[in-house]
Amino acid sequence: MTAVPASRSEFVRIRGLRYHVRRWGDPRQPLLILGHGFLDASATFAPLVPPLLDVCQVLMPDWRGLGYTQWPVDGYWFADYVADLDALVEHYAGESAPLWLAGHSMGAQVASLYAGLRPERVSRLILLDGLFTPDMPPTLAADRYRRWLRQLRLPMRAKTYASFEALAERIRLQHPQLSVAQALFVARGWAADDGRGRVRLLADPRHRLNMPTLYRAAESMAIWRQIRAPTLFIDGSASNLHALISAEERAARRACFAQREESIVEGAGHMLHFDAPQRTGERMADFLRR
Repeated sequence: MTAVPASRSEFVRIRGLRYHVRRWGDPRQPLLILGHGFLDASATFAPLVPPLLDVCQVLMPDWRGLGYTQWPVDGYWFADYVADLDALVEHYAGESAPLWLAGHSMGAQVASLYAGLRPERVSRLILLDGLFTPDMPPTLAADRYRRWLRQLRLPMRAKTYASFEALAERIRLQHPQLSVAQALFVARGWAADDGRGRVRLLADPRHRLNMPTLYRAAESMAIWRQIRAPTLFIDGSASNLHALISAEERAARRACFAQREESIVEGAGHMLHFDAPQRTGERMADFLRR
């Protein structure tokens, strides 16, 4: 595994939570804020960063309840991620010139909504294998609420493993394309020593709750139509998420972005930063350079 650049960690107060933010690059460079996906963490994106550092500095938060960011007491509601990003932009960019924004998977949904809600703040937008959540009809509402209420009564404990190596073995079952060294790198980004001889996943186990709210694609599309920023979609050719929606639905969603480009990373799956970090980072850098 090639060497990855060291980052600088900061902890800032964001909407009542102690947020962990990882930073790479020269702070005098243009600012790119990059959001990771569900149950991931900023640490695992380090191999993607080097091609970007000639173009920008990279700021990457751990979303609430993930990585080293504090766990909220009231669970996880999607709008809070968007509000957290809004507060992070205000903290780091203030009222300065528009910034660059990127996101992977869940982070792509967060970034795209922010870019439509605050179109004046975003001058470039990059979406990494995202916006594939299926639309949810109202008929699902009652069952989702009942399941959520049942789950709230269950104990939720952070999962532990005997060692980072044991966690890396588990990661390779889900991501067999990773080498032993790559899987160990990811394990160290997802977990920490628990002080009792084991390692504990950093993600709040309440992320496993099935929240009762429904995803309404029409609501997202209405917001996406307000985006002004040129947008680059980067997809993995072997991503298993593409099958979640039809080709027609995918085209309709992307048509909401008035200025858009699409790029396919051949041989890469959904986790572009695992499978092809160098190629993905280079495509991001090329787009931002323009």
